[in-house]
This record gives sequence, structure tokens and C-alpha cells, in this order.
Amino acid sequence: MKSFAPAYLERFVTPQRLVTTIRQLGEYKGKQELYKQQAPEMLENLRQVAMIQSTESSNRLEGIVADEKRIRALVAETTTPANRSEAEIAGYRDVLNTIHNSYEHIPFSDNVVLQLHRDLMKYSGKEGGRWKSTANEITETLSDGSKHLRFVPVAPHQTADFMRLLHERYNELAREQEWDPLLLIPFYVLDFLCIHPFLDGNGRMARLLTVLLLYQNGYDVGRYISLERIVEKSKESYYDTLYVASQGWHDGTHNILPWTEYLLSTILAAYRDFEGRFGRISSGPGSKTDMILNAIDGMIADFSVGDLERSCPTVSQDMIRHVLATLRKAGKVEAIRMGKYAQWRKLTR
Repeated sequence: MKSFAPAYLERFVTPQRLVTTIRQLGEYKGKQELYKQQAPEMLENLRQVAMIQSTESSNRLEGIVADEKRIRALVAETTTPANRSEAEIAGYRDVLNTIHNSYEHIPFSDNVVLQLHRDLMKYSGKEGGRWKSTANEITETLSDGSKHLRFVPVAPHQTADFMRLLHERYNELAREQEWDPLLLIPFYVLDFLCIHPFLDGNGRMARLLTVLLLYQNGYDVGRYISLERIVEKSKESYYDTLYVASQGWHDGTHNILPWTEYLLSTILAAYRDFEGRFGRISSGPGSKTDMILNAIDGMIADFSVGDLERSCPTVSQDMIRHVLATLRKAGKVEAIRMGKYAQWRKLTR
């Protein structure tokens, strides 16, 4: 809302480096359909891996963790949550599935955000689908155990009005088409996080809404490459740029540029990864090998041949074993247990 104020937008200057990033993202957007036509089997493999990584990483950023095999089973919906952490993970899975499958038919409004938050929280027993009822200051715990106040969000009694105005202003600017969506999206996400409308789940909701807005504007790389995983790998920059950009937000004097550059660089990194994977595709067994390599890359713990078979249903077990043997010789994986219940582990060198 504060970032969409007319006076604030009039003062915003888009630097050349950001213009270049937006242009590059537009070029990648134009290549998406070509990638999709090249190797549909590999695309499905990437989708499955990204779904697991996105669910795992976005929750882990909030300190919500679970066993890797349990996460895979929860994402595949072959099991039910066994504890609170798994309940949170299952809720994220459901909302991400809704966005993946129905983004074209989801109106972007404050009521829809409430519905998505309700679904995010539906297994956890926490209050979902309602704006916060008490204040929720954003703090960090320092190394000496003391607390540092990072930001004071909008007061509970103002939250409903702020969220209504935020969506009205975003949709108005989107209809006018005078601002590039790749600017409107980070502006929206920062305002959402500064309002901090829920008692719990604000970070996860912000990342889910980012994916939704990107899809609705034709940037669907997050379906195949986990944006949440990239954010997790750069979480210091993620939190630092949000902190810098939020200072002065209440009076409209904040500097949104660092956050905007961070978010767009994250999307650009995802597209480069996406293109790099497709750049290796060749006809015949080459694409099968890439599917296995992508599946291994998506493993977040030790794995078995059976795990790879489930991730690559069109690839034979012999092919999987051949690729593992090649990677083992190259020092990229190791067998930590042999025999019927063999387990493998990725090596980073």
C-alpha cells in the first residue's frame, strides 16, 4: 500500500541495471514454451522435484522441518501429517497445488488471501483465514540471547483496511499497465510483509503469493525450478534486503530498490538454471540421464534407487544404476550402504 502510493511511485527511479534484469526476464519468458515442447518427460521430472524443494525450503526458512522421506510422502499425498511440523508442510503443499493448478482462475483479492491462509493452516490447528487479532512485532534473537526489534507492522485494527487498499491499488495499477508487473510484484510483497496481516504464516504466504503473481503474469519458472530453494540458499540477503527496504515504510520514505533487485535476481537465477538444464538435452538416453541428474539434485537427504525410480517413472532401474556408477567414479556421489537397502549420498567438492 505505501509502495503503491502515487507520491511514492512518482519518486521511484528505475536504474539501468534493473531495466536490464527486467529485459532479460522478458526474454526468458518468451522461451518458456520452447522449453516445454523439447522434453515433456524431463519437465514433469523437474515439476516433481521443484514441488518437494519448494515445500521443504519455504517451511525450513520458518524453522519447520521434517524427515526428507516424510516430506516426499506428504507432497505425494501418500501419507497424512503425524505432528505439527508435518501439518504445516501439508498445508503449504495444498496451497501450492491450488496455485499450480488454478492460478488462471484465482482473482487477486484480500478475500482470496484469507482463503489461501485458511488452507495453509487447516491441518495445524492454528487460526487460519483471519486477520491478526494482536500485535506481532518482528524481532530477531542476537548471539547474546537478547532481542532486537526489526520492524513494527501495521496495528491489528488497521489490518483489514490496509489489506483491502493494498489489493485495490495493485489491481488498479495492473489494469492500467503503466508499470511492469516485475516491479508491481516485489512492491506488493514488501507491503504485504510490512502489514504482516496474520499471527502466523506471513513469510510462507508471501512466498506463495509471489509464485501466484508470477504465474498470473506469465512467468511460470517456479513450477519447474524452486524459487523457495534459491531464497533459502541466499536467506541472509533475503532477510537483509527486506529489513533495509522496510525502514521508513510507515511514512513512505523507504527504499524498495534493494528488495526489488533481490527478488528479480532470484527469478533470473531460476530461469538461468532452467535454461541450463535444457541446454544439456539431447535425443535418446541423454534426456533420461538428465532426468536422473535432476532427481538427484532434488534429493535433500540420503536416497535409494527406489527414490530415483519414483522421481523418474519412465527410466529403467538399470539406467539409474548406470548413472549412479558413473557419478560414483566421478566423486559426485557415494554409496553409504550396500545390498538390498542401499543408500546413496551426494558429495560436494
